[in-house]
Amino acid sequence: MSCRTAAKIGLIAQIVFCLGWLVAPIWQGQKYSPLAHTISDMYAVTAPYGWVLVILITLCGLATATFIFFGLWPHFRGQGSLGLFGILLLGLSIFSLGDSLTPFERMACRLADSECTPDSQTANLGGTLDAVLSSVGVVAFMISCFILAAALTKIPHWKPLAWPARITGVVIALAMFAIAPTQEIGLGGLMERIVALVGAAALAAVALRVMRLPEPQPASGLV
Repeated sequence: MSCRTAAKIGLIAQIVFCLGWLVAPIWQGQKYSPLAHTISDMYAVTAPYGWVLVILITLCGLATATFIFFGLWPHFRGQGSLGLFGILLLGLSIFSLGDSLTPFERMACRLADSECTPDSQTANLGGTLDAVLSSVGVVAFMISCFILAAALTKIPHWKPLAWPARITGVVIALAMFAIAPTQEIGLGGLMERIVALVGAAALAAVALRVMRLPEPQPASGLV
């Protein structure tokens, strides 16, 4: 698979991913609030047509992983351990591995459901995995932004994206720290969607960049 083909797959994945969580609230019922409730709530075990988002987000996660390792990694192969570590973290992020494991991350109930609480949401294995993998996945994405930014500065045709990568990492960090306080005022869902949108937009921008660059020369070995 060429880098450009993988980049096209990655770009489409980000668009479909965002359209999915933007449209899904339509069938969640009046008690569901996109501002207060998370994206994960929309594919909880009790969510109406939860399987739709499960399939969609899983495919988007797999497509994003395909882009990262087949479209982006070849461009960073010559950057040694810095490039390798950044790509691996990006592959372990919420947008790649986290979304790919969505079928195993279905919470027990939605906060929009009667008698559902944050504790009862994570009472099942899916809820626990969602909480752990989401948190770790967002942190992995944030750190990858800064590591890859350092690698970008060493590649002339990638250097212009170094500062945007750092800014993305800062925005993700600020939004991540704001999720807990904003949940108390009913805006936790909004902050999570900001993280999802910023991350997807960053990946889409990188995919567009790969599509415009010549194919990198094949290299032997991992780094």
